[in-house]
Amino acid sequence: MDAAPQTAPGNPAEHLLSIYDRALPQVYGYVVRRCGIEALAEDLTAEVFMAATAALLDRSVDDIGIGWLIGTARHKLVDHWRRTDRQRTALSLVATEDHEPDPNDEPISTTHTHEVLDRLSAEHRSALTLRYIDGLPVGDVAGILGKSVHATESLLQRAKTAFRQTFAEHSSAEQSSAEHTSNEAGGQP
Repeated sequence: MDAAPQTAPGNPAEHLLSIYDRALPQVYGYVVRRCGIEALAEDLTAEVFMAATAALLDRSVDDIGIGWLIGTARHKLVDHWRRTDRQRTALSLVATEDHEPDPNDEPISTTHTHEVLDRLSAEHRSALTLRYIDGLPVGDVAGILGKSVHATESLLQRAKTAFRQTFAEHSSAEQSSAEHTSNEAGGQP
């Protein structure tokens, strides 16, 4: 048997390509057997090879073999399970918490939301979009807008008030226009 020793070629890309075809089925098989979801296994396998590429490019490892790839796959699976558990816990907390209803948080129809947002100042539109459409926490909104959390909370209150006022004006203007059109069609003055 003529087995040449496995050495890492000088070029990291060549090294990764030399192991990719042989290791891909093993890494994917390892992941899919443990998670049972093919699409997730494909994503995690891709993450493993991305980590291998990064490790070779920054020269944090000299040689990558199947053992290294399987170990990385194990870490990627654990990270995925932890993330999933945190999300599940967060959702269960949200679902079970008793919330005092905020009279200012009544549901708003989405029919004209974009039109109303376009009528608001850029600062109000940004704050509302980041907080309620993108779902970011107030602290993250504050960081993006370059404001303190307290200033951002105040801004959000003013923006919600402006949104409601603009929404009401927009809705009443449309209702008046619809009534006027209806009256003209019916022959009434």
